[in-house]
Amino acid sequence: MELKKILVGLEGIKAKGSVDLEIKGIEKNSKEVKEGYMFVAIKGFSVDGHKFIAGAIENGATAVMVEEGCDLKALNIPENVTILMVPDTRKALAICSSNFYGNPSAQLKLIGVTGTKGKTTTTFMIKEILEKAGKKVGLIGTIATYINGKRIKDSDRTTPESLELQQTFRQMVDEGVEVCVMEVSSQSLKLHRVDGCQFDIVLFTNFSEDHISEKEHPTMEDYFNSKLKLFEMCDNGIINVDDLQVSKVPKLFPNSKIMTYGIDNYCEVLAKDITITNSYVDFRVKVSDRNERVKVDIPGRFSVYNALAAICVAKKLGVPSEKVIEALAEIKVPGRSEMVPNKKEIPIMIDYAHSPESLQNILSAVKSYTRGRVISVFGCGGDRDKGKRPIMGEISGRIADFTFITSDNPRTEDPEEIVKEIEEGIKKTKGNYKVVVDRKEAIKEAINMANKLDIIVLAGKGHEPYQEINGKKYPFDERVIVKEIIG
Repeated sequence: MELKKILVGLEGIKAKGSVDLEIKGIEKNSKEVKEGYMFVAIKGFSVDGHKFIAGAIENGATAVMVEEGCDLKALNIPENVTILMVPDTRKALAICSSNFYGNPSAQLKLIGVTGTKGKTTTTFMIKEILEKAGKKVGLIGTIATYINGKRIKDSDRTTPESLELQQTFRQMVDEGVEVCVMEVSSQSLKLHRVDGCQFDIVLFTNFSEDHISEKEHPTMEDYFNSKLKLFEMCDNGIINVDDLQVSKVPKLFPNSKIMTYGIDNYCEVLAKDITITNSYVDFRVKVSDRNERVKVDIPGRFSVYNALAAICVAKKLGVPSEKVIEALAEIKVPGRSEMVPNKKEIPIMIDYAHSPESLQNILSAVKSYTRGRVISVFGCGGDRDKGKRPIMGEISGRIADFTFITSDNPRTEDPEEIVKEIEEGIKKTKGNYKVVVDRKEAIKEAINMANKLDIIVLAGKGHEPYQEINGKKYPFDERVIVKEIIG
C-alpha cells in the first residue's frame, strides 16, 4: 500500500522524504521489521522505541514514524529513509494500522464492552447468544481470541495493541465473521489502541476502584474519563443504571441512543423475581415483547447483571428471545466461577476476581449458599494498584471463614512485600488466616483443610495458566495444580 494512503486521517503530520513509497508492512518492534516496512517508534513505560530506529532501518525499514520532541539529529536517520513526525505515535499507529488493513472494523458489526468487572463474562454471553442465532462471531478479550467458534490465540492483555487488533479484524473479515464482540479496557482507550475502530454498539457494565497506579491511572477521575472515551466513539450505547457512576453517562452524552438495564432502578431491561442458588441464577425479564424466565448456570447477583447486559445487545440486534434463553442456559466461561472436578469431591472454585469489589462479590455469593466454611486463597498482582491490597485483605478476612494469603503474579515486585500489604488489611478483622507465599503450597494446605461441605475459592488467576515472576511467565494452571495435589 502507498504510504500516503496509510497516512490518511492523521493530523499534525510532518514528512521529510517521499510519501509515494510502497509500504509492505507496519511494525513497532524493530526486530520484526522487514524490507519495505514502516517502523513506528513508541515511547513505552520502560522502553523508548526511538532507541531502536537504527536497528529497524538495518532490517529494511524505508519509513520511520517518530514523535514530536525527539532529537532527529541524534537519531541520525539516513537521507533515503522517509521520516514522519506526529504528535502522538500511539494514536498514529492505530490510524495507520486501520488504513493498512483496509479499515476492517467498518466491515463488521463491532460491539465494545467496558467496565471494571463483568467484561469477560458478558462478552462470552453475547458470543453464545449470537452464535445460537446463527451468526458468525469473533471475540477478543482477556482470555483469548475466538473466530467462528475456534480459539485462535491466548491473550497477553485484555485489549491488544492497535496493530495486532487491526490484523485480527482483517482475519475475521476474511473468514466471514459478521459480528465481533470485544473487551475494551480503560488502558486501551487511554493509550489509543482502539482509535480507528468503528463501533456499532458500546456497553458499560459497572465502575469501581481498580487499576489505580503510576503505570495505569493516577486517579479515579482519569480511570472513569478513559472509559467514557468509548461513548465518544459510538452513539449507540448500553449502561447499567444501578451503578452510580455509569448512570451518569446519558447526561454526559445526551444525543446518544442509550439502553438501560438493572435490578434496583427504573430501566428498559429490568430483572424481576430473582432466584440465586449455589449453582445458578434465575430471573424474569422482558427479552423481546414478552416476559421470559431466564436461567444462567453461574451463581451470584453479578451474573444477573451480566446476563441483562447481554440481553440488551441481543435486543438491539433483533435476536429472537428463544435463542437468548437457550444460549444463556448453556453459557460456560473459563475461569469465572469455574468448578474444578476432583477425586475428593471438595467444592473448589476458580475465579478471576482480582479487585476488591469482585472478590467481595464472589466470596459473598458462595457464603450465601455454602453449608460449611468458605476458604479463600488469593494474592495481588505486582506492578498494579497497591491501594487495593489491604482492602482485599480486609474483605477476605471479613467474609471468608479462613484465608490463605499467597502470591499471584508478582511481576517485578517482591511477593513477600505484596503479601505484607494484604496482611495489613486482614489484621483489621477477626478473620482466621495464614500466609503461604508459595501459591501451590497454599492451594495444597487449603485442600488438606477442607471437607465436602466447605468451598475453596482460588481467586485472582482464573483463566491464566501461568505465574509472571520477574518479567517471565511460568506454567501455573490451577486446574492442573489441583489434580497434581489430589491425584
